[in-house]
Amino acid sequence: MPKKLRMKTSDRIFPIVASLLLGAFISQTAPTIATEKPTASVPPPKIISQGAEAGTYQAFTDICRLKNDDLLCVFYAGYGHVSLPKDGWPKGGRVCMVRSRDEGRTWSAPQILFDGPQDDRDPHIAQMRDGTTVCSFFTYEPRDAKASAEKVRCATCLVASRDAGLTWETTPRVVANGWPSSAPVRELPDGTRILGVYREEAGSAFGGIIRSSDGGKNWSAPIPIGKGSGVRLDAETDFALLKDGTLYAALRGDRVNMHFATSRDLGLTWSSVKDIGFAAHCPHFTRLKSGELLLTHRLPATALHVSRDEAKTWQGPYQIDTTPGAYPSTVELKDGTVLIVYYEEGEGSAIRARRFKLKSEGIEFLPLD
Repeated sequence: MPKKLRMKTSDRIFPIVASLLLGAFISQTAPTIATEKPTASVPPPKIISQGAEAGTYQAFTDICRLKNDDLLCVFYAGYGHVSLPKDGWPKGGRVCMVRSRDEGRTWSAPQILFDGPQDDRDPHIAQMRDGTTVCSFFTYEPRDAKASAEKVRCATCLVASRDAGLTWETTPRVVANGWPSSAPVRELPDGTRILGVYREEAGSAFGGIIRSSDGGKNWSAPIPIGKGSGVRLDAETDFALLKDGTLYAALRGDRVNMHFATSRDLGLTWSSVKDIGFAAHCPHFTRLKSGELLLTHRLPATALHVSRDEAKTWQGPYQIDTTPGAYPSTVELKDGTVLIVYYEEGEGSAIRARRFKLKSEGIEFLPLD
C-alpha cells in the first residue's frame, strides 16, 4: 500500500495488518511497463461482480478451477476497505463467491460463502486432490486497548466444501492464531498441504508457512520465513513448487522490493530472504501447462511477471490494468489462454476479469465474451 498515505495509527496498532488494510497505493515508484490500452482490437476488462448483492466494496480476489471444470472466484465484500461490524453490517465484511460454467464468459450472481461475527477478509480458494474445496481467509478484530497491548487480533481460518462449493462449513477452523494469510492452500505432490502466513513481532515483520501432512486434519505451528533478516516484510506469502523440488516463497516488502526465499525440504527450513528485483504486493503464482511460471501482483497498478527459467529471472512487468486495486490471481483456460481476476479500488468497487494469451514478448488481450 502506498507508503505516502500510510495512516499514523498503523504504527501504533498493528503495522503490518493496518498498512495492508488501510493504505492506498504506491504510484510514484512505478517502473515503466508494457501495456495495451483498450481499443477496438484490445477488449476492455469485464466486470464479473459489482453492487449491493455482495457489498458496495468488493476486493481481494482469488480463482480456481474445480474438478467439474467450474471456475470459482472468491472475494471480500463489505462497505469499505475495512468493514468492521456496524449498523447495517452487524457482522462486518464477509467472503463471497461467483461461479462460471463457461470458461469465464458468464458468471453467477454473488453468493455469501462465509460471514462470521468479525471482519472476514482476504479469501483464497483451492480444490485438493480428494475433491475438498478449501477457502482460506483471516479475521480482523480490533480489541479494547485496556484489555490487551495488542490492539488488533488476527487469525487465519479455513472452511471447506465437499460438494464443489455449493455448501460450506459454517464453523471455521483457526489454523494460525495471530498470523494473517493472503494466499490459497497449496497441495504438494506428496500430499502435504501448505499455506503462506505472515506476522509482525517486536517491531519487525516477516513471512511464514504452516504445513499439514495428514490431509488438513492437523496443521503445524507457523515456521517463520525471513525472521531476523533485518528486512521488514509485509509478506502476503505465497509459494510455487519449482521443477527440481525447491519450494519458492515470494514475500511482499515494506518500503523495499518484494523478496524471496527457498526451501529444499518442502518448507521445513528456509534460506535467507533475497531481493527479487522489483516492487510488488500480493504475489500469486500459477504454473502453466506449457511450463511458464506466472507471478501476478500489484505494482505498478495491476501487473504480471513471467519466468521461463524456474524463477531465476522474471520478464515484465506487463500491465493488466491501470486500476491500483489488484490482488490478482490467474487460472489457465482449456484453450491455453489465461483468465485473470482482480479488483478495482474505490467507492463502488468491482471485481474485474481479463483474458490474455502469453507470448514470447509479453501478453495479448483477448475477448472474454
